[in-house]
Amino acid sequence: MKSWTAKEQKHKVALIAGVRTPFAKAGTDLKECSAVHLGVTAVREVMARSGLSPAVIDEVVFGNAGTPVDAANISRVIALRAGLPQGTPAYTVHRNCASAMEAVAQGCIKIACGMAETMLVGGTESMSNMPLIYSEEMKELFATLNYAKNPIDKVKKASEFRPQWLKPVVAIMEGLSDPISGLNMGQTAELLARDFKISRTEQDAFALRSHRLTVEAKKAGRFDEEVFPVIDESDFSSCVKDDVGPRDGQSTEALGRLKPFFDRENGTVTPGNACPITDGAVALILMNEAKARAEGHKVFCTIPAFAFTGCEPKRMGMGPVVSSARVMEDTGLALTDFQVVELNEAFAAQVIANIRAFGSKSYCSEHLGKGQELGELNESILNVNGGAIALGHPVGATGARLILTAALEMNRKNYNRGLATLCIGGGQGAAFVLERN
Repeated sequence: MKSWTAKEQKHKVALIAGVRTPFAKAGTDLKECSAVHLGVTAVREVMARSGLSPAVIDEVVFGNAGTPVDAANISRVIALRAGLPQGTPAYTVHRNCASAMEAVAQGCIKIACGMAETMLVGGTESMSNMPLIYSEEMKELFATLNYAKNPIDKVKKASEFRPQWLKPVVAIMEGLSDPISGLNMGQTAELLARDFKISRTEQDAFALRSHRLTVEAKKAGRFDEEVFPVIDESDFSSCVKDDVGPRDGQSTEALGRLKPFFDRENGTVTPGNACPITDGAVALILMNEAKARAEGHKVFCTIPAFAFTGCEPKRMGMGPVVSSARVMEDTGLALTDFQVVELNEAFAAQVIANIRAFGSKSYCSEHLGKGQELGELNESILNVNGGAIALGHPVGATGARLILTAALEMNRKNYNRGLATLCIGGGQGAAFVLERN
């Protein structure tokens, strides 16, 4: 599939506002907050910052991977609870790790072709609240009891119960496993570590870099414009202001003490050099650029191109290099044209593998059909404010976070072009080009 580029655009698409909640490790500070509440918090704040009337939003699109049972079309629920008019349509998209990027893509397409002028897009995820699932035996018992015609039949069926039937299936673990390759996401990272001969020491060093840069960015106030606090919806007695995950005192020694998690005998991927399971939400407002400038809105960036690509499921982590290659080929851009790159840190091994693949002539020839390497992905422009190893990866929201973080960095540094890219569970990649001036 070709990239979506300026050639397909009748109207340019501008990002005029964006915000995210703090990201928090699952089971910690945001565990009592539903995915709906996180999304509502982000939407209300982005609307306030934009100064727009809710009536001008043409449509709402949110990404979400772990659909809450009480909010099947979570985008619509968020929109209404945030105060948008009942006449504003909304729908939810799911593309695993790129769910929020898919939401942004939908907004871009509709504005570019003239179907809409202003779109509210983003993503939300409460990985703390993903459910436990009963075993098949227990579900069958419940069903039979429900349809039993008399008390005697109920007692007879109930007598067949076995305690082991109560052992639940953890939904989040099922969701983070790929049914095609038979591997969970951590195992795919182990495969890349072997393919590219990435040592445990290298992975831990990259993880330490992520924490160090994230903590530095927080202390320097670079997240102040990006993050908005969340009030606990259970009793409204507490407020989460900061990301829960970055460690100021993280050290090589502490990372080195952690044991491999996905391959306990020979592995190198640990909880320390992988992103944590996380809760959080992001909301962005996209607008027809000409309209935005005519109305005096700040344009953080335009989105002239994006690409979604497929790759080998058991090497899903290579999605960034594959999708970036596609969008660069279709736009005529080179890696040296980007001044900031946000590449999601699902695993340190996965990021390092992509860095090496960008600069590998043999990889680009064999897997991308290129006659030469794509170029060196210099770490001086990569995830300069840290990444998901420290911040976390709320699956349905991360894609929009990468775009927002890149856009804000471009404005701080007066950069003209950025790239936001990530790998997608199941074997896909996504890459978005952002421009200023």
